[in-house]
Amino acid sequence: MPDNEICYLTAREIWHKIGKHEISATEVMQAHLSQIERVNPKVNAIITLQPDRAMEGAKAADEAIARGDNIGPLHGLPIAVKDLTLTKGIRTTFGSPIFKDNIPDQDAIIVERVKKAGAIVIGKTNVPEFGAGSHTFNPVFGTTLNPYDTSKTCGGSSGGAGVSLACRMLPIADGTDLGGSLRNPANFNNVVGFRPSPGRVPNSSPLGWSVLGVQGPMARTVGDVALFLSAIAGPDSRSPISIEQPGSTFAAPLERDFSGVRIAYVPNLDGLPVDPRVASIIESSVSVFKSLGCTIEQATPDFSNADKVFKTLRAWGTAFARGALLEEHRDMIKGTVIGEIEEGLKLTAMDVSLAEEMRTAYYHRVRTFMETYEFMIMPVNQVPPFAVTTEYPTEINGVPMKTYIDWMKSCYYISSLGHPAASVPCGFTPEGLPVGVQIVGRHHDDFGVLQLASAFEGTTRFGERLPGVLG
Repeated sequence: MPDNEICYLTAREIWHKIGKHEISATEVMQAHLSQIERVNPKVNAIITLQPDRAMEGAKAADEAIARGDNIGPLHGLPIAVKDLTLTKGIRTTFGSPIFKDNIPDQDAIIVERVKKAGAIVIGKTNVPEFGAGSHTFNPVFGTTLNPYDTSKTCGGSSGGAGVSLACRMLPIADGTDLGGSLRNPANFNNVVGFRPSPGRVPNSSPLGWSVLGVQGPMARTVGDVALFLSAIAGPDSRSPISIEQPGSTFAAPLERDFSGVRIAYVPNLDGLPVDPRVASIIESSVSVFKSLGCTIEQATPDFSNADKVFKTLRAWGTAFARGALLEEHRDMIKGTVIGEIEEGLKLTAMDVSLAEEMRTAYYHRVRTFMETYEFMIMPVNQVPPFAVTTEYPTEINGVPMKTYIDWMKSCYYISSLGHPAASVPCGFTPEGLPVGVQIVGRHHDDFGVLQLASAFEGTTRFGERLPGVLG
């Protein structure tokens, strides 16, 4: 099979072909390394690459097949890990010049699981500095460009991951999501991003009880996201909030009859400004869900205090994680991160406690709302990809954005809830820029979200439209 054809297969197809000896892991790796060599200079998505290590891993994968070893669900698949996530022996910079030479001596739990499942880590994908903001640029590696229009942002903070998938340089990619960092770049790059329930993919964060940030899967299809999730989900004693349900849950078929399933269409999350191009595409998705048999009603839960909750807890977490760096390296940290740290340092114990109380009340309001509706559909982001020279949108429809993350409220309102949510390709603006729809499920119903996302994807097939840089 020619190299270029291999890169256009889904992760599931590659895995099956490796297992059936139709292609070798070495051929798969060589194909993707060639694709990276050809395309990555145009977009700057993979910023650390170890081709020798990659080929050694592929040869070991082939030897395991030859021995008749049991193979994992990701056997032979290349993956580059987000540059916020620790990788043993591979540079991890967090997009910061402070850590430009940092080489961890351990893997994050998700990387341990990826390797155990047979995937081969070949390098790292680009991120904004410390993952702050949904626009992937930093002073260490520069800017990652949108492959559908290289004058536009690819989003973030898992921007390098989203672009690598869209450009067929990787079949699967990991991401993190605090305020939308999985969903936003999936949305901007016409791929699938899934924010799982907190604890679904365990991590060993110093704030082990925190449920705001999660790690999760990205891929070009919902089926590949489910495959990836089957390998990285499941309990781990190092995470006190890890969910006991095994990862194998997500290896089950995604087919489901959605006849009569009630869905709330939430076009603007109770009054948020939404770019008309995005609003039109999300509205067009309603007829697709109806064609699946769903009952769609325009309805909105009470999002009161969702903004304050997220901003308070985000600032508190940022101050904890980066406060010490500010004292020593202020001149090496970008202004928006400095502002976030300083906001966090101003918070009192009462501020944080009240935010948690408001969050709990918010959760129960939405829980009650979703006793009527099994899912909500809404915009992922309030704007389409914007100019790569713009740090962040400062207004939408004439409404000023007060902070560098205000344009992402449609994402981080959901982060504060902890509900599972997916971004699935939904269409294109008149300029040819991708737009995704956000599907939000009930508490811990990760599998249900993937089922609905798969049904929508199978009907629309928007994810099959390739970016211009591949032409």
